[in-house]
Amino acid sequence: MTATAAFAPGLLAAHQIQALRDAGAIVSALPPDAAAPVLQPASLDLRLGRRAWRVRASFLPGQGRSVMDGIRAQSADELDLAAGVILEPGTVTVVELDDRLALPGDVRAAANPKSSTGRIDVFTRVIADRARRFDTIAAGYAGPLYAEVSPRTFPVRVRAGSRLSQIRFAVGDARLDDAAHHALHAAAPLVAGAEPVIAEGVAVSIDLSGFDSAGLVGYRAKRHTGIIDVDLVDALDPRDYWETIHVRARRELILDPGEFYLLASKEAVRVPPDHAAEMTPFDPLVGEFRVHYAGFFDPGFGAAEAGGAGSRAVLEVRSRDVPFVLEDGQIVGRLVYERMSEPPRTLYGAVAGSNYQAQGLKLSKHFRKA
Repeated sequence: MTATAAFAPGLLAAHQIQALRDAGAIVSALPPDAAAPVLQPASLDLRLGRRAWRVRASFLPGQGRSVMDGIRAQSADELDLAAGVILEPGTVTVVELDDRLALPGDVRAAANPKSSTGRIDVFTRVIADRARRFDTIAAGYAGPLYAEVSPRTFPVRVRAGSRLSQIRFAVGDARLDDAAHHALHAAAPLVAGAEPVIAEGVAVSIDLSGFDSAGLVGYRAKRHTGIIDVDLVDALDPRDYWETIHVRARRELILDPGEFYLLASKEAVRVPPDHAAEMTPFDPLVGEFRVHYAGFFDPGFGAAEAGGAGSRAVLEVRSRDVPFVLEDGQIVGRLVYERMSEPPRTLYGAVAGSNYQAQGLKLSKHFRKA
């Protein structure tokens, strides 16, 4: 395949990903969904296939072994997702994805949960044959993809065609260093308000000062709830699934181990049209908690060009083994920007499925708005 010869280094935009599909580097068996296109400005939505296996434990295949080898080693039960199945919290299911890859030798890929997946505390990671790391697909990879799906709080209903993950494709090194982050912010501010802290990305802090007249600062997931159908939008009453958390005099929040919280950043962030961004994973040096399962931010997120004027980053937060105190303004993560190979022709906020443009503290798309 020679279609990538003209790809400049950087993350591939939607029209470049389409070129990969046209050239046979990405093959899908399911028919296109005109109502919900799979292409986003800098990523491709990965749809679940029909076959799935309930496994005892998460695993990586490792060099020389396929994902199916790992599934067979656990004597896993096969499930048929054609009509939909319910995945219970605490279970681990490996699902064959609809897309197969035959990447050129200069194109690599990385996957991440979609925002709506992270906001309902569904832990999902993409696995490739012979992989030694989750969510990482080597340049030149040819073969199937699988998703490991493990709900943590809510039972969920999924089916063939459901979208829990997204994948980005890149040529060369796209990440900015600190000097490039400073230069980009000087040319087009990446956060509104105060000067950002830039060190291995743009620092993101927690806002516990209140988002409305009632002093709402976040949500804590309830236990023993109903099922969430991942394909339904504006369908559920938030009160059946979430407890609200309100501002306190000391502007702090004690995270209870094992509980799941939705909070939001103090910064209103912006992603310029010629860049994308990713929230870095949990950093054990800032505290015993994890922030942000779903880390991709598309070109145009929060940008005035796409009607954003700055958007808060909604943060999925889970404490680890001990209670932990979060304070207003505490840095909890870093947003790392990456160059696009070419700017996308349509920005986030102007495509079907852009549910979180100009957001503040917002639940996933599955819940009815207040």
